[in-house]
Amino acid sequence: MRILFVSLAIVIIDQVSKFLVKGINLPSLGIVTKGMKPGETIDIIDNFFRLTFIENPGMAFGLEIGSKQLRSVFTIIASIFIVYFIYKNRKEILYLRISLALILGGAIGNLIDRIFYGVIYGSDKLLRGNVVDFFQINIPDIKIFGKVFYSWPIFNIADIAVSAGFVMILIGYKKIFNNKEAGEQQPSDLQIINQEEVPVQTESIPAEPERKQELPT
Repeated sequence: MRILFVSLAIVIIDQVSKFLVKGINLPSLGIVTKGMKPGETIDIIDNFFRLTFIENPGMAFGLEIGSKQLRSVFTIIASIFIVYFIYKNRKEILYLRISLALILGGAIGNLIDRIFYGVIYGSDKLLRGNVVDFFQINIPDIKIFGKVFYSWPIFNIADIAVSAGFVMILIGYKKIFNNKEAGEQQPSDLQIINQEEVPVQTESIPAEPERKQELPT
């Protein structure tokens, strides 16, 4: 289960980046960062890549499904399932385990926002926090056959990890399932022994000598 360190690293990097963007005030621990104002933008690469601080009440990339509490509970259940799945597949190829660890780390990173940020920042109750997003790629809106494709949604490191994990699974699914099929088809040692012809050793029992009948004298 050392692969879970990948998930832990994602969570730490994700949360540190969010604290730097949103800011946090913990004078007792000597941690005070001002952060950015909601809607504030900092250009990084010539108006193409920028930091834009928004608070997302939905899921990854701004998807909104159900209420905040429902999304939080769903993410908790999904995270538990992924941990169990990683444990069950702990002997599978490293590629699959890394993919799952990335998805788990990203899910937990955003889950922390939803569960605790409302309480930490005094904006809402437990399980009702908003996810901090800040990466923005400024792609012009494209209109094709009357339908407008808007620029890429603002996202965070947790979103990147989740997306990378799913992309890895989609790209390498043949490798993953071929490895599983090979493992299922490989006969066990017991089957190999049973299939081998074991010579049967038989001991020859010496014939009992015939007794000569004595003629009466």
